[in-house]
Amino acid sequence: MSDPLSRLVGELARLPGIGPKTAGRLAHHLLRVPEAQARELAAAIVEVKEKLFHCSRCNAITAVDPCRFCADEGRDRTRICVVEEPFNIQPIERTGEFRGLYHVLLGALSPQRGIGPDELAIPQLLARLDGVEEVVLATNPNVEGEATALYLARLLRPRVAHVTRLAFGMPVGGDIEFTDEVTLARSLAGRREL
Repeated sequence: MSDPLSRLVGELARLPGIGPKTAGRLAHHLLRVPEAQARELAAAIVEVKEKLFHCSRCNAITAVDPCRFCADEGRDRTRICVVEEPFNIQPIERTGEFRGLYHVLLGALSPQRGIGPDELAIPQLLARLDGVEEVVLATNPNVEGEATALYLARLLRPRVAHVTRLAFGMPVGGDIEFTDEVTLARSLAGRREL
């Protein structure tokens, strides 16, 4: 392979969920597209890096600060839904079942990967609890998500009247990002106290 192609394959393979074979297929596809289309893709990547950032209140991805969720006065400010990553917000929003605020931890507890409480946005969450009656823990139903939910529940119980967890209509080992709206809506409606 030529040097630029090898570099592109290498860069694509660094993306989550993209192995060397898929990276090679994507790189060869990009070689076949018109140059204008390749430049549009490159420009979109640069634009995302230049114009988007984390909301100073909740860590959602935004182009304005505060984000649209934090700025919306019509949202229920007595409820905060805690998620692991910014992309976990959209599936919950699509259900129409939750009208409160969000807080993104920017990860989950994972001692094997060296991610402890100090690497997550937990202090920022604790600082937002004035007037909050319920915190919904919407971490992924996997080992790291469960550990994170249990850790947060222990911290939050003395500070908040209700600490709830999404109901287990979601598949264990799955990610919120890939859960259909009906299952996610039922999980939100059937959340339980921790």
